[in-house]
Amino acid sequence: MANHKSSVKRIRQTKKRQLHNHYYAKTMRNAVRKLRAMTNKDEAIALYPKVQKMLDKLAKTNIIHKNKAANLKSSLCKQINKM
Repeated sequence: MANHKSSVKRIRQTKKRQLHNHYYAKTMRNAVRKLRAMTNKDEAIALYPKVQKMLDKLAKTNIIHKNKAANLKSSLCKQINKM
């Protein structure tokens, strides 16, 4: 266990931040999964901007890397265009 007050506080902050980041990363993964599973092009086109916005926000706050966000957006766009 940590010996200093500051390190105990840092452990608390890290746990809280980790839970927060995990929630948003999991939400993003589910949204991407849902979009990939769609077969109707119109529905996919309607959902894509929401997923794109989510990816941009998560990349901006460093929950996911900006290149990962770009790669996901690109692959989703390709998939929608292929429908």
